[in-house]
Amino acid sequence: MDSPEIFDRNARRLRRDRAAPIYTNHDFLRAAMLDGIAERLDGVKRNFAAVLDLGCFDGAFVPPPNSAVTRIDAGHLFAAQAGGIQADEDLLPLDSESFDLVVSAGVLDSVNDVPGALAQIRRALKPDGLFLGAFIGGTSLPSMRASFLQGEADRPAARFHPMIDVRSAGDLLVRAGFALPVADSETLSVRYPDLFRLIGDLRGMAATNVLRGRVPLARTTLAAAAAAFADRADPDGRTAERFDLIFLTGWSPSPDQPKPARRGSATVSLAAALGRKD
Repeated sequence: MDSPEIFDRNARRLRRDRAAPIYTNHDFLRAAMLDGIAERLDGVKRNFAAVLDLGCFDGAFVPPPNSAVTRIDAGHLFAAQAGGIQADEDLLPLDSESFDLVVSAGVLDSVNDVPGALAQIRRALKPDGLFLGAFIGGTSLPSMRASFLQGEADRPAARFHPMIDVRSAGDLLVRAGFALPVADSETLSVRYPDLFRLIGDLRGMAATNVLRGRVPLARTTLAAAAAAFADRADPDGRTAERFDLIFLTGWSPSPDQPKPARRGSATVSLAAALGRKD
């Protein structure tokens, strides 16, 4: 039996369409993700002929030289702006073994079926193809979360997406069948003059609440949360907010890849290696 979907697919598409015209004013998180992906890609000495940019936003990802790029986004306007295809990340219209490289920055944190999306990415890769991903996860937005919890302490509502931490991200890569999986994280701190500026950034990057059954935000709740956010400010009047960026690296399995040594195959004992004398 399929698990119930926690995200509203239609609302997610509409939020992305709403953000598309102003996205370049709020794209700093994805820019940091793309920088991290570029650093990881620089360490891979090989050619990538066919590349997929999954969750392409405005098409800011620059593919490797001499490669053909296909772009997909769940939002109609982002897909159109980037000259790509509109599709959800866990419902991909892709043939098996079509790409040498798949990059996904800034979308997997709001996908209903993340294991399914990763499995489809792995199937879309050619043998020994590379996947590089990044998304917001961990314990991101602690100041905003605490402010809303304080602002509606009597009846707190589900206003924040569940977050994937770095350990769980690595487990998801393994579950999807990737070889040589690596998950790591970086932290970005941004200081805001008020809660409304933070909300504006989240809206502009299409990162606001798209949970199914979400409760409308009352003005009194927003005012109370804004006051709580201001109470957390530093002496200069700005409140620090943290974003944890989770990075994923995985390879499509291939017989040519290095394999871990078989357990018990060591020819030298640990005691001998350490020079221990009994």
